[in-house]
Amino acid sequence: MNKPTWREKILLQEDLNFLLTNRVPRIALTRFMGWFSRIQSRWLTRVSIAVWRWFTTLDLSDARQQRFDSLHACFTRELKPGARPFEPQRDVICSPSDAIVGACGVVDGADILQAKGFPYPVRELLQSEALTDTMQGGRYVTLRLTSAMYHRFHAPHDVVVERVTYLSGDTWNVNPIALKRVQRLFCKNERAVIETRLSAFDNAPLVLVPVAAILVASIRLHCLDVLLHLRWPGPKVMNCNAPHAKGQEMGWFEHGSTIIVFAPPGFELAPGVAAGQRLRAGEALLRCST
Repeated sequence: MNKPTWREKILLQEDLNFLLTNRVPRIALTRFMGWFSRIQSRWLTRVSIAVWRWFTTLDLSDARQQRFDSLHACFTRELKPGARPFEPQRDVICSPSDAIVGACGVVDGADILQAKGFPYPVRELLQSEALTDTMQGGRYVTLRLTSAMYHRFHAPHDVVVERVTYLSGDTWNVNPIALKRVQRLFCKNERAVIETRLSAFDNAPLVLVPVAAILVASIRLHCLDVLLHLRWPGPKVMNCNAPHAKGQEMGWFEHGSTIIVFAPPGFELAPGVAAGQRLRAGEALLRCST
């Protein structure tokens, strides 16, 4: 029997990855992770972090604290002051988080891409016809947070949060393997549609969509007095009037996941921003083109 080629080996690894992270009781595991990560035990936390480091490159050198009472505290760690400076130029919208850039481009028509050859409807993601129309001709950027990354996200510019729409859903993995296999994945997963206005650009709209994933037990937004998670019944739409200065913390995931950024016409991708690029919170993501 011929040995499998290197391409076949990669495919087998992808199949195993997809099986282990998706063909499992996703919601049950996510709820379990929410419980387990909050267990207060420094010994258990050290062991859990050591296991975590077997599977990923976890760098805690810029964390404000080096010892954690729970895995949750490590997931949602703060950084040392000045660890993520935000680009000060007025015409620059910054990345709200550490991330790897996924699909990005122009919102032209009903669909955008989650991966090459895999479109999904903008309206289904945002659950708003008006918001979808507003973003036509604008730009979108998909930012994927890996499990080892800093999990907090920040205001990409001076913004006012006007509305948050919480959409409960599934917890598919959002890694590239799943994005190539599960159609309309972002539309199926739990997410929050955060509608903001850009104070420095005549209150132009800017939309952030944090999308949860397997093992993401909740999404915390500082502008709300509730924790968004799978057991929370609603309300679905929450009006706000919450100003955030550029770089101010907006909230966090309790594990890695994705943020999709939508900017209206008049903005373009910052130089060098393309699929596969690694960004840190505060680096240039979009630039005003007018």
